[in-house]
Amino acid sequence: MMRTALAISLLAGLAACDASAQRQLPGTLVIVSGEYATLPVPTLMEGPASTTENTHVADLLFLRLAVEGPGRSTLDESGYQPQLARSWSRRDSLTLVFELDPRARWHDGRPVTAQDVVFTFHRALDPAIAPSIAELLEGIDTVHAEGQRRVVISFKRTYPEQFFDATHYVQPLPAHLLRGLDPDSIATAEYARAPVGNGAYRWTRTVPGQMLEFTANPAFFLGRPGIGRIVIRVATDASARLNLLLSGEADALRGPVPPLSNREQLEARGFRLVTIPSNSVGYLLFNTRTRADSTRPHPILADVRVRRALVLALDRDAMLRSMLGPYAKVPYGPIPTSLWLSELAPEAADRDSTQAAQLLHAAGWRDSNGDGIRDRNGVPLALTVEVPGTSMFRRRLTEIAMAQHRELGIDLSMTVSDRGAWMDRLNSGNFDVIFGSLTQEPTPSAFPLTWSCDGSGNASGWCEPVVDSLMAAARQTRGDATPVWLAAMHELEKSAPAAFLYAPYEVVALHRRYEDVSLRPGSPWMMAWRWRIRDGAELARDRVRR
Repeated sequence: MMRTALAISLLAGLAACDASAQRQLPGTLVIVSGEYATLPVPTLMEGPASTTENTHVADLLFLRLAVEGPGRSTLDESGYQPQLARSWSRRDSLTLVFELDPRARWHDGRPVTAQDVVFTFHRALDPAIAPSIAELLEGIDTVHAEGQRRVVISFKRTYPEQFFDATHYVQPLPAHLLRGLDPDSIATAEYARAPVGNGAYRWTRTVPGQMLEFTANPAFFLGRPGIGRIVIRVATDASARLNLLLSGEADALRGPVPPLSNREQLEARGFRLVTIPSNSVGYLLFNTRTRADSTRPHPILADVRVRRALVLALDRDAMLRSMLGPYAKVPYGPIPTSLWLSELAPEAADRDSTQAAQLLHAAGWRDSNGDGIRDRNGVPLALTVEVPGTSMFRRRLTEIAMAQHRELGIDLSMTVSDRGAWMDRLNSGNFDVIFGSLTQEPTPSAFPLTWSCDGSGNASGWCEPVVDSLMAAARQTRGDATPVWLAAMHELEKSAPAAFLYAPYEVVALHRRYEDVSLRPGSPWMMAWRWRIRDGAELARDRVRR
């Protein structure tokens, strides 16, 4: 019975979509992506579904209670902008109260209620349903409704990012459509194939693996969208993505560089390259445990002296200038450019071949037979880097690293495999060094997920209790936790769990016919509903039926 009711409700929602298509607003934005959004539903984007594209699509469909203002610290409550909540207040140091906007509606026409928010928070706080979110929200105690429009969130303790935790990680879902389903079945239910959200855009149609289309909601309560339709086209090949822009078939693309030569081609065809801070960091991750045997220390990389030497052997700044030009910086630890710590952290260490050689010598690695490769007890200093075949950029950076390490007598080789095999090696710990990248939440409180002894994303077995202690202290600091976070990053740098190679700025190629453009770090299309097409710059695909 419940599945039948859900199907009827979804059909009603789709009928509403069809009706809205008859009065669809003008203007189209065609975005090119390298991946297909398989499950863009909040609380379901875990494990393999934890992808950038799922996140970006979810941000088109679903709102939060509030969002942090562009360029504002996550600690600054005054910088947040209302979305589903029209206002908020504090009852005390452990309690936040949100008043929902009575105009907020689901795409099937039902009002957004406090029960929707409570339903979704209960899912997010359940480790069996959303383990990564639950880990990040460990400071929240209870969430309950007072009437239809008031949500009360209580915390276990006082800490500086209470407001961020209450608003950033949870995008409410429609309880009236999902409450009666078994929690484990939602990912395979009809709803997951055509999600009903509450944002400026509603799900219209899809061609699996190839295309997604979204239609603007003319009655969107925060304002009438200026772009009536968003189409996401999928092209897994980088050249194919670029050609869709150059041929005029698409309007926007994330990551058009590298190579830097793409800039001139795009600018000549009416595109501009816009840069915004990024939540990503790329690195060579060192496995401190023996390949595929986490019970034993790695015979080479368990030694912090070797790990530090591997970092100091690299001229990371030169590597980035050659590949990314002005669009990246060498990070201090895993700090992305989107995080306020990025501007406050020290500069990352420059290449120091002398110190690297001294560290290797002290660890017993010397070239005893004159073949150019250091060895110890007859074992050469040889390591393999695992690189995903989908990234020519990572392959090129690895080749540069191999050459620089060779100068210090380190035999670094590269294995290129398809993404599935690469992921298997990462998850199983069957690697020496792996070229990874991480898209982080815009808060240092997410660091422990990957860079702590017991973090759910710790794939290398690296463990430094001093770092764990400092990060725990930073998360519980009542005042400004910045100095404590920087102290934690200092200790992490000393322990060298990875060679942190690049913290990029996100580069977006966008056609100049769009104006009033606002790109948000971590989710560039979130505010696309506020964009407009410049007068006289319309194309045939923009003149849709109203």
